[in-house]
Amino acid sequence: MNGSSYILRAVMIGGTAITLAGCELGPKKVEQTGFRGTGGAQITAANRLIAQPIPAPPFELPADGGPTAGETYQNVPVLKNISTERFNYLMAAMNTWIAPTEGDPNKVGCNYCHNPENMASDEKYTKVVARRMLQMTQNINANWSSHVQGTGVTCWTCHRGNAVPKFKWATVDGAPSGRLMGNKLGQNTPVPATAFASLPYDAFTPYLLNAQNIRVQAAVPLPGGAPGASIKHTEQTYSLMNHMSSALNVNCTFCHNTDSFSSWSNSRPQRAVAWYGIRMVRDTNAAYINPLASVFPDNRKGPHGDPYKVNCSTCHQGLNKPLGGVSMLKDYPMLAGAIVAGAPVAPAVPGTGAEKAKPAAAAAEPAESAPVGTK
Repeated sequence: MNGSSYILRAVMIGGTAITLAGCELGPKKVEQTGFRGTGGAQITAANRLIAQPIPAPPFELPADGGPTAGETYQNVPVLKNISTERFNYLMAAMNTWIAPTEGDPNKVGCNYCHNPENMASDEKYTKVVARRMLQMTQNINANWSSHVQGTGVTCWTCHRGNAVPKFKWATVDGAPSGRLMGNKLGQNTPVPATAFASLPYDAFTPYLLNAQNIRVQAAVPLPGGAPGASIKHTEQTYSLMNHMSSALNVNCTFCHNTDSFSSWSNSRPQRAVAWYGIRMVRDTNAAYINPLASVFPDNRKGPHGDPYKVNCSTCHQGLNKPLGGVSMLKDYPMLAGAIVAGAPVAPAVPGTGAEKAKPAAAAAEPAESAPVGTK
């Protein structure tokens, strides 16, 4: 064997070793989060800690007085009660947050959503979508403080200067596509959404659109008489957990105690926040985004005709607190919204004792006690 063959062989072996290592390369930041010896360490990929700048307000926030937007303009059903000056201020900010700045003059800036000849017209689908997204943002800030806390969200949290958020998803499946062995159920096709795992690459439809229970871990080492979660559901669960870990740039112990993943009493408080986040995303996708399927054009939909939706990466983008935990609501109070009667109420976290004080409005949640492994 000549020298070049040895080099090629060494490269192939080295490349295989790296591929099989199952670890993300690059420097890591390790922080102890639990008592010594318990494995409570938070591991963060340092090279993924990228600054998430926040654009400055278009100008100083105007006082909320004088004529309202509803009095000044036609067809302003969502923000009609704020002052005209604050309305114009928010529109200027949304130009920076969402609207393209280059390209067809009819599709940049204000013209991305409006017909400049008739600003009140709803002829552009983008205006209809933007109006609903404003309602969605207000709903998250008003009714899901159990997840977003007092920090809240704005359009910038997801869009970051893009007309369509960078991180999004639509329903996919493991269709056979002519494969001899049939349906692979979405496995062995590594994608960024699931941290390049060989697990099913669409864990979002069952858990972040539908309300399939995330219950996989057994309480005993060997199978018993009672049926448990299927292998399929277990793999989907771990696919979702991989996504959450990658989206927030954290490891499992950010939420769980590895001594017992299922135990709520041994979990960190972040697990309860994540539990609410899952339900917040479900509400967002099911109540605000999916119903717009008839409004979105085909290029804004996935292979099954459903609109692109949100997941954990849409807001977090590699940080456990989006935008480093900086709140923009002080500059955009009109997006804070107000709690509306009949709006979804965040249910109580199972296994924490809080479910005893569960509000009546959350009665749609399963009334059963929390099974082992409920996320």
